[in-house]
Amino acid sequence: MARGSSGFVAGLTAAAIAVVGFLAYQASAHVPDSLGRPRTKESPKAQAPKPSRGRQATTAALPAGSGTGERVVYALGDDRVWLVGADGKVQRTFKVTPGTVDPLSGTYNVTSRTATGTGSDGTRVEHIVRFASHGGVVIGFSAAADGSMSKPDAGKKLGGIRESRADGTAVWEFATAGRKVVVK
Repeated sequence: MARGSSGFVAGLTAAAIAVVGFLAYQASAHVPDSLGRPRTKESPKAQAPKPSRGRQATTAALPAGSGTGERVVYALGDDRVWLVGADGKVQRTFKVTPGTVDPLSGTYNVTSRTATGTGSDGTRVEHIVRFASHGGVVIGFSAAADGSMSKPDAGKKLGGIRESRADGTAVWEFATAGRKVVVK
């Protein structure tokens, strides 16, 4: 009996860890500013301006220096995402609506995924793909279940990068756990 039940216990343990991880994410996404450490002036790194919305905003060209291999590329200044295959060719590109907290430029990996849930702004979302955090805010891609891509409430710290439902499905299928995400 002990041998047969060990797989069951391992399954329950894995499920419990997944639930606790999800609840921890949800809790961290809803912590009011007043419960955090006292606010001081932001570091120069956090105040770095977004790249210019000029030249790239009119093209869908993959940003130079975005790496090699299969990856998701997110251009902060253009609010655009590219899904790039192993051959270096763009499989899909689309515009997104960023949250109020941007990730810092750099290379990340997809850390977790959730099929459906509630965004930190209270909106029902699907295809949640998390890859970074900044200032205690978890950052990831998601699509609103109602298809909306409205600008977020500037008075809240929100890390959700909204995409259309079709683009959300594409990111969900492409950006599996561990997939490289390059932020430019």
